[in-house]
Amino acid sequence: MSAAVVEARDLTQVYEIRRGPLREPARLHAVGGVSFTVEAGRTLAVVGESGCGKSTLARIVSLIEKPTSGELRLGGIDAVNPSAEQRRTLRKSVQMVFQNPFGSLNPRKKIGAILEAPLAVNTDLGPAEQAERGRAMLAKVGLRPEHYIRYPHMFSGGQRQRIAIARALMLSPALVVADEPVSALDVSVQAQVLNLLADLQHDMGLAYLFISHDLGVVRHIAHEVLVMYLGMAMEQGPKERIFAQPLHPYTQALLASTPGIPGVDRSERIVLKGELPSPLNPPTGCVFSTRCSYAIDRCRTERPALRPIEGRQVSCHLAHEIVKPSHTSGL
Repeated sequence: MSAAVVEARDLTQVYEIRRGPLREPARLHAVGGVSFTVEAGRTLAVVGESGCGKSTLARIVSLIEKPTSGELRLGGIDAVNPSAEQRRTLRKSVQMVFQNPFGSLNPRKKIGAILEAPLAVNTDLGPAEQAERGRAMLAKVGLRPEHYIRYPHMFSGGQRQRIAIARALMLSPALVVADEPVSALDVSVQAQVLNLLADLQHDMGLAYLFISHDLGVVRHIAHEVLVMYLGMAMEQGPKERIFAQPLHPYTQALLASTPGIPGVDRSERIVLKGELPSPLNPPTGCVFSTRCSYAIDRCRTERPALRPIEGRQVSCHLAHEIVKPSHTSGL
């Protein structure tokens, strides 16, 4: 079994904010107790609607934010309260690829300087060694040597995202956090970038935390899936099981609304009612109860715990009752 690259236990993120004309204090619950493990060479995809907390989770794991509570270990090191020396190690071990390739690269710097910057800050390598590594990584992501001296505006969106991926890999991280890395790209280019990520994972043994709202993309890249809603885990487990037989009503609705996934029965499409509730005032009981067509009184008063059902974890009181026949998903 592969070693765990990242281990998260009951991660929460609550923001203290002020709202309204009187600037009254309020608490925004962005992430509400999420746990997961990602092993080397594996991809965990975190999916859900905008506002579900998946990008906040990405910022916690990439050490941009410190969680309000919970445990986070990267390569066995405590990433919530590390020592100064451990923090330097952690910064190298986890890197991030952002959503917008047009905004994540400095337009005033040549590609070579962009790739060499992480090495200049985090290593003792000389200029010649930095350039050698940068050129080697540029080739690894499928770009030509002459691209090294060009500026970002001279590249397409797909090429820019390749450059962003190359930059993230310059320090040889164990974990790459990819926050919607293909959502700003054309569909034809998305497939190329996803294939590149898969090839790099195979060659380098990378672990990915892949943030997405697109289950069609997740179907191609993920090994495990974590479905989030209003900061909470709704369903979590192997991709094959979740795509073949989704047990949570929210997962069923997401899959039924995603075109192009074979084997998904859309004859009884679940239509989500109303708007996503505010994280400032989440529903009591199950957070999905206000939009769930199966909800009963118990759902509105008692929050369901994640429990093992059919080879995955599900947060639903009625998961056994609403289970549907398995699909042949072609995965």
